[in-house]
Formats: sequence, structure tokens, C-alpha cells
Amino acid sequence: MVSADGPGLVSQAGGLLLLETLRVTGLGRELSAQLERWRPSRAIHDPGKVIADLALTLALGGDCLADIAMLRAQPELFGPVASDPTVSRLIDRLAADPVRALKAIRAARATARERAWALAGTHAPGADGELIGIDIDATIVIAHSDKDQATPTWKKTFGFHPMTVFADHGAGGGGEPLALLLRPGNAGSNTAADHITATRLAAAQLPKQRRRQVLIRTDSGGGTREFLSWLTRPGRRLSYSIGFALTEEVQAAILALPQQAWTPAYDADGRVRPGAWVAELTSMVTLDGWPKGMRLIVRQERPHPGAQLRFTDIDGHRFTCFVTNTRRGQLADLELRHRRRARCEDRIRAAKDTGLRNLPLHDFAQNQIWCEVVALACELLAWMQMLAFDGLARRYEPKRLRLRLFAVAARLVRGGRRVRLRVAASWPWAGQLVAAITRLQAFPAPT
Repeated sequence: MVSADGPGLVSQAGGLLLLETLRVTGLGRELSAQLERWRPSRAIHDPGKVIADLALTLALGGDCLADIAMLRAQPELFGPVASDPTVSRLIDRLAADPVRALKAIRAARATARERAWALAGTHAPGADGELIGIDIDATIVIAHSDKDQATPTWKKTFGFHPMTVFADHGAGGGGEPLALLLRPGNAGSNTAADHITATRLAAAQLPKQRRRQVLIRTDSGGGTREFLSWLTRPGRRLSYSIGFALTEEVQAAILALPQQAWTPAYDADGRVRPGAWVAELTSMVTLDGWPKGMRLIVRQERPHPGAQLRFTDIDGHRFTCFVTNTRRGQLADLELRHRRRARCEDRIRAAKDTGLRNLPLHDFAQNQIWCEVVALACELLAWMQMLAFDGLARRYEPKRLRLRLFAVAARLVRGGRRVRLRVAASWPWAGQLVAAITRLQAFPAPT
């Protein structure tokens, strides 16, 4: 027997984690302040609250504007939520003035990020004095209809080619987006101007005291003279570790390396990896016109069984190169540090699971606003994990968070002038959820 008459029940009760994250970081308040100019006279709904609700929707698994109905159905937990027409009209108003709208949302994100990192203490990126990995990479977002500026891509698909920038939280955590730069599908992978724009946007998101602790990491798409020259301009003080193309001159230098020049490479855990070596090529390659102090390092390894060999593979070995301006450290450590930029692929996968897989709107400016909402949703998840969890839970991806923590149902009980959210005692992760919410509630809201 099934009936739709259960009173006092709420679904997605774990969304209270995200609501508390909005409160303690001040993100909701900052969005309201920054987006006040887009609030019509006599309007009921605050534009900042509407954008925050959209971010909550994506964090909980939604992928279009209409999915905000999931929150609207539970006002006891999520408060008053705007109707679908109100949400659509707000997106249209923001898209009519995209430069100011994007600037306002990004300003709110930057302020909330500074607050979140301050609350995180030693768990925050760069709190140990080490460099913060800022990973830049482009990805393909397929469009299934003729949307504004959707074009054929280099992968012979159709859609967009956004540039993403993520701050790496290290081995003990995940990462958070600093910039999602929407671009047409035919945008290049090695366009220096886009790399510079993405880096500028990312740097503006960092707390001021952390902007000297930056390690820019990209694949070979970022290995252009223009981008590297921009990174190394006097006064910029940015470290970099960037992939480098395997030219004929580089291949000749690799073949000329003596056997004793190679040292063992490390695996992901920092142990010696059999069948992999690293060496430095700086003095063997002409680097005229490239920034001073640039070092060229090469990695040699045997492809894993079943891997398809490339035309650049020499004598059954695969070679990859990168450049860095770091002067100290063992070659194996520098190479491992560069290879950890692959975590960016995990961050992109999580973003695509949080609204980036499909851009649901037609106009390019509308989808730019959507990308900012995606960034907000990813940041809410990252900050929540950084502030509320320890251990493995800090590395949960969105799918696991939704399955274990967000999707649980609970009962709202009122009494003694208080509201209690009672989670099912049989839920395997109920204790973890309650402990995380309690930890967030202990943080004061910004004043």
C-alpha cells in the first residue's frame, strides 16, 4: 500500500550540511549584497538567495533550472524558493549585463573563500607554507542542440570548450574551482590569451596572503612562450610547472643523454617506480626566447602492457617533458609534483557531475551565468568537506556524498521553541552526518 500523506517528512535532509556551509562562509549574505542591483522594486525573492538555491540544487544532483522544485517542495528545510518563471527572469536579467553580473558573483565567491580558508585553519590550502597547486585544463562540453556559440570541437564533437582552473587541496582533500571560463567549441587548447585570462580570474579568487604561494600547472597546451613570459614578468613571483612539446631537438637531446644522467622516478606515493626515470635537458636544448631560469625535465617510462605506442615513443619507451622555474629539489620530486596535476581531471569529472556536463540554456551569456552557478555548487561541496570532515570523507566525490549523506530522509519535530531534524537511526551514515552538521553549527556566522 502506497499513499502520499506522510506529514513532517523531508527528503534530501543532508542538504542541511550545505545550508550550514552557506551560513558560516557568508556566501549567501555576500551573494545577496552583490546582486542587490538586479532586484526589481517590490520583488519578493532576493536574487542572491535565488542563485544560492540554484547552487544548492546542482550540489544535490540537479542539472537544470527546473530542478529547483526539489527545494521548493521543502520550505521547512530550505526556506521560501522562487518559482520557475522568477528564476528564469533573474537569469535573463543577469545575462543582459554579463560583465557586471559575473564580476558580482565572483566577488562574492572570493570573499566567501577567504572566510572558508580562515575557518579551515591547517586544513586550508597553503596553510603549511607550501605552494598551492593551481591546475589549468580545458574540457569538452557537448551540446545536443544548436546553442549560441556551440561549434565543432577538435574531438569532432559539437559544443563548448571551457577552460577550468582548480585549486588543489592536496592528497588529503579534493579541490575547488577558481575559474570556469566558457569558450566556443572551436577555441584552441594552447591559446595563450585564454590561459592568461583564466590565470587572472583564478588569482583574483585567492586570499591576498596566499597569492605568492602559487604553483601554476598545465599540460603542454600551456607551454607557449607568450604564457610563460607572462607568468615570469618582474614582480609576479609565480612558480610554474608546465608541459612542454616533444620537438625534434628535444628528441635528439634525449637520445644523446648518457645512461648515468637518468635517475629513478617516483610513483604516486613517493616510492621508486620500476621502469620509469627522469633527467634534465636544460643545458642540451636551445632555449633562446624562453624565460630565464626555465628548466626542462624529461620522464622516460615503459608503457603499461596493452598501451598503444605513439610515433614519439623511442626504443619502446614513452617520453614526456615539462618546464619549471623551481631551482631546488630532486628531479623525481619535481616530476611527481608536476604529475599530480592529473588530479584536475578528477575535479573536472566532479564538476560535470554537478551541472557542467550539459549547459541547459541557449544564449552564451546565460550559460556563462550557469557556469558560475556550477562553480558555486562545487565550492559549497569542497568547503563543506574541508570544514566538516576528516579522513576519507574529505575526498568523497559528489555521487558518494549524495548517496550516503544528502539523500537521507528525516522527520521535522517541533517542541520547546526549537526544530529538531530526526534522521533515521538505521541509516548507516547517520552518525557521520550528525557529527558533520554539529561541527558546522559550532562555527559562528561572519559579522
